[in-house]
Amino acid sequence: MNVKHKVLYAELTPAEFRTRLAEAPIAYLPLGTLEYHGEHMPLGSDGIQPLEFFKEIAAEAGGIVLPPLFLGPDRVEIILGAEYYGKDNGNHKSLEKQQYEPQILTGSAYWISEELFILIMKGILKQLKRQGFKILVAHGHGPSTRTVINYTSQWEAEFGIKLFNLWSSENDDWNGFMSDHGAMLETSVVMKYRPELVHMENLSQKSDCWPVGIRGYDPRIHASAEKGDEIVKIQKQRIVDKLITALNKLNCPNLGRI
Repeated sequence: MNVKHKVLYAELTPAEFRTRLAEAPIAYLPLGTLEYHGEHMPLGSDGIQPLEFFKEIAAEAGGIVLPPLFLGPDRVEIILGAEYYGKDNGNHKSLEKQQYEPQILTGSAYWISEELFILIMKGILKQLKRQGFKILVAHGHGPSTRTVINYTSQWEAEFGIKLFNLWSSENDDWNGFMSDHGAMLETSVVMKYRPELVHMENLSQKSDCWPVGIRGYDPRIHASAEKGDEIVKIQKQRIVDKLITALNKLNCPNLGRI
């Protein structure tokens, strides 16, 4: 395969790595988890979406895609002596009809403390700096992404690497990238990239029965591969434009852009 179309870090030879890095010193980090996203979705949804999206971006804007990181922080609550992480606790007062009883959701095996996640991210940034990367796009699991956003200014100053994510205030409720949990947005993107992994038949079709663990617009009504394509198209143009601007400021020729 031509190096121009090889974007996965783990698959590049040293010579291919040097070529891609010289053309565009961008690294992409999928912040994935192994987490319940509803009965219809794969447990690796948080890693699958940014990995596939980053492969598209890297093929156009240049850069190298890191393996997904499946560990991440999340809220933790102790209820009657048991630990519940993230969506294990279904008590969300602002989303009354989407509430459910606290439970250890099947397959969720990703939680680490924010402190450990920060150490891991700093280790990754240190290694990326050592290899000569100037830009990191990191996105995926919500709490992981928010932690990166919170430390962006500090890490940019410490490591000299520009940090980007995929969220925006523009229409994220309807066209955002991974702005819900197993609902319309995430379901649609996985439908686009890996339709064989989505099983809508696993969800109850009763309108008065809200699926456990899903937060956002009802995927049974609104999700589709076409919607996923729309979401990706909007976010792709947004991030590619930002990356090209950043590369120009670094005086990188971006020879990898097609």
